[in-house]
Amino acid sequence: MAIPDYQTLMLPLLQLASDLQEHQLRAVTETLADEFALSSDERSELLPSGSQFVFANRVGWARTYLKQAGLIDSPRRGFFRITQHGLNLLQEKPVRIDVNLLERFPEFLEFRARRREKESASTPDMTASGETPEDSLAAAYQTLRADLEAELLQQVKDSSPAFFERLVVELLVQMGYGGSRQDAVDRAAELESLALFSDSINP
Repeated sequence: MAIPDYQTLMLPLLQLASDLQEHQLRAVTETLADEFALSSDERSELLPSGSQFVFANRVGWARTYLKQAGLIDSPRRGFFRITQHGLNLLQEKPVRIDVNLLERFPEFLEFRARRREKESASTPDMTASGETPEDSLAAAYQTLRADLEAELLQQVKDSSPAFFERLVVELLVQMGYGGSRQDAVDRAAELESLALFSDSINP
């Protein structure tokens, strides 16, 4: 399944804390990964910056929002526990906890007001978009990368045969094939000959 967004993680995270015990965020992250049956690839998927795992980042944001709404608190670094407000909310048996639900808590509204004062017009508001800042940056990165790939591909298609041959040679050298550039030229010629031969026997 796809990695759940941070709002989807809020309710299960709060439910895990309903035993009134202190919980370590790292351990809860593993428990939630098991609960959502994430694959090893999904658990190890990194943010574009490579600084943190995507799933752990979203669990962290879910914890932050619940804390800002007064549903959990942090008795010490890296740990959290449920508050009476959190217990009261769970007694209502909500099917989902998201930003819209958190808006009923004055503490959360104050948090949003403070955040909006600090944000510039160009900074994404994750409470409105449903994405974490890292998710927004990742989406922008993927869009830019796709645009760049399309532009480079079109430039290669529009290039002359001589330029394309030089490009292939340079690519072979950078990939560590062929040794010297002359060896790469010879290898590229061999590949071209094979391609022409293949076309001749498979018209």
